[in-house]
Amino acid sequence: MAAPVGKRSFHDEDALGEALDWQLLRRIVPYVRPHARPLIVSMLLLPLVALLVVARPRIMKWALDEGIARGDLSIIDRAAVLFLVVVAAEYVLRFLQIYAMQLAGARAMADLRLEVFRFLQRAKLGFFDNQPVGRLVTRVTNDVDALGELFASGALNAIGDFLSLLLIVVMMLLLDWRLAMIALATLPPLAFAANWIRHRARDAFRDIRARTARLNSYMGEQVQGVAVVQAYGREDACQVEFDDENDGYRKANHRAILYDATLDALVEGVSIVCAATLLWFAGFRGARLGAAVVSFGTFVAFLQYLEQFFVPIRDLTARYTLLQSAMAGAERVFALLDTKDIEDAPDPRAEGLEVAPDGDPELAIELAGVEFSYKPGVPALRGVDLHARRGERIAVVGATGAGKSTIASLVLRLYERNGGVIRVHGRDVRAWPRDELRRRFAVVPQDVYLFAGTIATNVAMGDEVPDLARVEQALRRVGALDLFLARPGGLDAPVGERGGGLSTGERQLVAFARALYRDPPILILDEATASVDSDTESRLQQALHAVIEGRTSLVIAHRLSTIRSADRVVVMHRGRVAEMGTHDELLARGGLYARLYRLQFGEQARQST
Repeated sequence: MAAPVGKRSFHDEDALGEALDWQLLRRIVPYVRPHARPLIVSMLLLPLVALLVVARPRIMKWALDEGIARGDLSIIDRAAVLFLVVVAAEYVLRFLQIYAMQLAGARAMADLRLEVFRFLQRAKLGFFDNQPVGRLVTRVTNDVDALGELFASGALNAIGDFLSLLLIVVMMLLLDWRLAMIALATLPPLAFAANWIRHRARDAFRDIRARTARLNSYMGEQVQGVAVVQAYGREDACQVEFDDENDGYRKANHRAILYDATLDALVEGVSIVCAATLLWFAGFRGARLGAAVVSFGTFVAFLQYLEQFFVPIRDLTARYTLLQSAMAGAERVFALLDTKDIEDAPDPRAEGLEVAPDGDPELAIELAGVEFSYKPGVPALRGVDLHARRGERIAVVGATGAGKSTIASLVLRLYERNGGVIRVHGRDVRAWPRDELRRRFAVVPQDVYLFAGTIATNVAMGDEVPDLARVEQALRRVGALDLFLARPGGLDAPVGERGGGLSTGERQLVAFARALYRDPPILILDEATASVDSDTESRLQQALHAVIEGRTSLVIAHRLSTIRSADRVVVMHRGRVAEMGTHDELLARGGLYARLYRLQFGEQARQST
């Protein structure tokens, strides 16, 4: 859906083409197949329940025509007992049938939800650049839940509804074909109305799914950025924007409710007209002939069958509404799973990617003529040549947007290069299995991300059960063990989402300890620019030396001390390597680094002296 001029389109949903229900239902089969046993049990119980349902009016007819009409109380007693047994059996079997159906559905949807989450874990980083978080959360939760309604609300019981309808029609024809024809005459207009509503209902439910994703996307964005919203006094403006999204969601639901209510009211109205027609026919014909057209028991049984006749029709219309909602959710879920931006291709050649021959294994990191663009026509890196030998410390400096962080992302193969070669330990990064490649790195980003858990679980990132001895050793080496042991709970102290409860410096210390705990041969560090107190700064300097010692390090440097201690300094400018050398060599040249040094690091140099 296009966004109006001046409106943001980031939250807009892509329009989906027509999708046949049978195609989508076939996509669900692989998730249901492992849980087929309860589903088969549920399907086998459907005809038994249908038979018990149609047996009740026949028992009633027998009691009226053979018992009451002839005054045979024994028949009435037997009919009453049989009726109670049939009703009890029907409700027991119906419970078992619904329970088995929902059990299979819950398990299948859990598998599908896991598959969507697994996809998101494997998706390439570029995939997330244009995907609002709320939209992806909607896929995992709301859209899968909508699909799960096929089972939870018994929408698949439509098979039983058709079977019940067929048995009821047979019984009505056996009782009186003339009355049956009156009832069957209502089916064509109902079928026409259902077909008319079908396409409109699907569009309405598609709109609901899209509006839900937009609403969740906007809500997620506002919650994550609430500090900025409050700082700029945008609370009222954001409330107006949210009200617009919420109003669109309400209107989409209103359309769906309107179609649902229209179909339900139509079925109810037709059933009433049909019952009135039967009463008129039986009474009018009886008055003209001077005798009953059918026996009293037959007429009562037929009225009960007529009532039962419209029950599965009502259920079918209700389940049809659920089916439209489920199919709209399924379209979104499977459209996501059909996305090709995933990292699990075992052979990069299968993705049409070239793999360079092996190079010098003594080069821990090597970039040769690397080209890369986040967007077509806007290069982020232009012919970058860079290498780091084993144990070498490389500091990368440059203005914002020069391409420093892009180099780190390409070395980790978070993005695919557009040209050139990138090798790690002499081997093209495309030739490494991604998990094996990334096990060779520890990454300390500028914006440290901690997960809800404890200090220990965040340090031991990647281990299901933290090795407390290694956690303590890592924290001791970065000079932070005493700091965290002093907290209530020690290393088991709770950590909130995104590191809630910890200061900026404490989060950075945990990130350094995490790198030491992993103990890889290569470190990629993006130094934080946030100011911290003197004690934390001292701890961070100790942590930096500890984590760099004995390993190859690629540091996006913001501290003068880090640059001075580097074996080489790489100066980036507009996606190119502008200069390379030691700190003193580059200052002596008086080029770009010297100017950058005076502008960016001059104050740090004066403070250090």
